[in-house]
Amino acid sequence: MSNLATVIAIVPRLPPAIDGVGDYALNLARQLRKDFNIQTHFIVGNSTWQGAAEIEGFTISQITDNSTNTLVNILSSYHCSSPVLLHYVGYGYAKRGCPVWLVDGLQRWKGLYPQNNLITMFHELYASGYPPWTSSFWLSSLQKHLLEMLVNLSDNHITSKQSYAETLCKVAPAKQAKIISLPVFSNIGEPEYTPELVQRKQRLVIFGHKNGRLQIYKQHFQALEQLCQLMNIEEVCDIGVSTGVQISAINGIPLVKKGVIEAEEISSILLDSVIGFLNFPPPTHLAKSTIFAAYCAHGLIPCMANTSIKTIDDLQAGKHYWSANNTNRQLSLETGQEIANNAYAWYQTHSLPKQSQHFFNLLKSPYSHKNYPN
Repeated sequence: MSNLATVIAIVPRLPPAIDGVGDYALNLARQLRKDFNIQTHFIVGNSTWQGAAEIEGFTISQITDNSTNTLVNILSSYHCSSPVLLHYVGYGYAKRGCPVWLVDGLQRWKGLYPQNNLITMFHELYASGYPPWTSSFWLSSLQKHLLEMLVNLSDNHITSKQSYAETLCKVAPAKQAKIISLPVFSNIGEPEYTPELVQRKQRLVIFGHKNGRLQIYKQHFQALEQLCQLMNIEEVCDIGVSTGVQISAINGIPLVKKGVIEAEEISSILLDSVIGFLNFPPPTHLAKSTIFAAYCAHGLIPCMANTSIKTIDDLQAGKHYWSANNTNRQLSLETGQEIANNAYAWYQTHSLPKQSQHFFNLLKSPYSHKNYPN
């Protein structure tokens, strides 16, 4: 048995802020407590975050001045036993995506306590550097340098996409054996039972970030109309921050705007819907989409506005998600059920309980590693 009792998780933000990384970290903390009786102490590294000093029994420290010294002092107070789990996305900790203070702080802490375990979950890597008139063009080299430092500092590494894992291997070839890929889990829960599509309301859900949903209404409205007609949809449900779109119906089908609602209500809606529609992220990044994960976990037909001819992160168009521009095969409730089943099965390989076990194995020892399936 492990004597691991506490984990320090560094995050950009936590609820009440709407933040996918914060939701991911909080859900993982809940599961580690449930499965292994491990408490998580959060360090919030975004100075603009506003929240309580405790959430669901998890204590919180906040760094409000982007201070390396403050980070080192907080981490050092736990040096006797607690491993550190960093949820890394550069733009979460610094406006330009270059959190020098964070990496310097972790480097100093590691210098003081080299035996302590640092696990980094790379939610993002670094900006592409294009186009040249953007700040990312000038800062991409620094972002990449900070990433390289983090890879070398960390004892083990997790990321959500296989292509990200390959990039990390190139950045630090010596760490290749310590890098694994795990697609993200659903941030709004994983129901124990998912009814068949024929038992559900003929409802289509548009859920996620404001900009992605706005693109559906402005750029893919015709595809949305056709999908609703093809599948005899009776209601379209929009969930999330208001897009400002003045639409109340789609070809006579009511558009119900739910706004920002609790995870339990979202889960209930998804369980009684047949299609989950999304335009962002593109198929190349579905493995890191918590919205796509939620659709899969709730047994809907994930439907994309676009498609990919390649199998990416074991996801194949027409098998794990439907593309609205598919002209070779018509979607039906029967074919949709096959797709929903395949997406659900794909999701189960990296569900929250399975990820909790993976993280536990890595956190309890800095030098233990298993080759988990991607």
